[in-house]
Amino acid sequence: MVVVRLYNIAMSDYRVPEEPHKLYRSRRDRKLLGVCGGLAEYFNIDSGLVRLGLVVLILIGGSGVLAYIVTAIVLDDNPFQ
Repeated sequence: MVVVRLYNIAMSDYRVPEEPHKLYRSRRDRKLLGVCGGLAEYFNIDSGLVRLGLVVLILIGGSGVLAYIVTAIVLDDNPFQ
């Protein structure tokens, strides 16, 4: 009985490791190139918030345009969509 209980305690902490998330451009939620949709899927937030953040970055100093272009070049399309 004690051995079974110790086995259950030891195995209750065992978790199957999840696959790490990978950042992709979205194929479903895209307006231009899918960068904002991909970021929203990765962080599990609304894509409108990501797009709003991009507009704020663009209006503050224009750094959002450069970040968007670089990200669009670097990221691949999501092969699972």
